[in-house]
Amino acid sequence: QVQLVESGGGLVQAGGSLRLSCAASGSIFTINTMEWYRQAPGKQRELVAGFTNGGSTNYADSVKGRFTISRDNAKNTTYLQMNSLKPEDTAVYYCKAIIATDAGAPWRTYQFWGQGTQVTVSS
Repeated sequence: QVQLVESGGGLVQAGGSLRLSCAASGSIFTINTMEWYRQAPGKQRELVAGFTNGGSTNYADSVKGRFTISRDNAKNTTYLQMNSLKPEDTAVYYCKAIIATDAGAPWRTYQFWGQGTQVTVSS
């Protein structure tokens, strides 16, 4: 089994910063990619930031220049540094990972989601 655990959410004033973490653990052979999504009340879940297959990063237009995704492969952890936060960034933030769990079948990958962490930005 694989678990993704997010942390770092909280309440912050507009203009402030937060750093989210997502740690993967369990039966992991390799992590193909890790991404951050968010879901605000009454809205669909949207991609915030992630890594492309080539290893570069991509961001939603609404967070470009303010959020930075990074990862520590040795720790199976990805981070989301969020600066200049706005009230419209308020949402539950989720981590998603595509992971191969079997060294004997590295092409077989599975999608895993974390439980989410609440980010609230007050005006």
